[in-house]
Amino acid sequence: MDSSSTRRRATRQKLYEAAVTLIAEQGFSATTVDEIAERAGVAKGTVYYNFKSKTELFEELLRHGVGMLTASLRTAADETAERDGTSVEALDAMVRAGLAFIDRHPAFTRLYVAELWRTNRAWQSTLLVVRQQAVSVVEKVLQEGIDRGELSRGIDVPLTAAALVGMVLVAALDWQAFQPERSIDDVHSALSLLLRGQVGGSGPVPR
Repeated sequence: MDSSSTRRRATRQKLYEAAVTLIAEQGFSATTVDEIAERAGVAKGTVYYNFKSKTELFEELLRHGVGMLTASLRTAADETAERDGTSVEALDAMVRAGLAFIDRHPAFTRLYVAELWRTNRAWQSTLLVVRQQAVSVVEKVLQEGIDRGELSRGIDVPLTAAALVGMVLVAALDWQAFQPERSIDDVHSALSLLLRGQVGGSGPVPR
């Protein structure tokens, strides 16, 4: 990668970080391009050099953030497969990876979850596409588990995958907002119990 491409990636990263912080704090409509540029430490023209509009910047921010989440989930699944782990172990590793991502990017996660509930945004179609990218990684692991006989054939793959992703998102936000004293290990253990269907059991948490 040449130096100009590297600089542009670095500039876009600064703009993403500035935009997600401001929009999470005060909303999309209330956030101006001037504020984004100031927070990123660049000229206003630099914003428009990289993005045609504030809306395009936000759409690309969604793509960028969910793309990183998707990559984290895929890496967790791949690493489990490389050591011949089961599909349940892969799903558990993905839960852990999702929590770690949200812990590193709380502002983006709050923004993303909030936007999922809105249906009148210009970027709704983009949001649906990037959401499906993340969910499809979980769908793949579920389907592979069914095909290998590790999981029940009665599982509704699309709905279960969406539920698992949603569980991680909501639980992590609740953790950060209301139970910040808990460690990621603690939160992961609780979600691992849910994943493995042992909420009503009395046995130890599988490791």
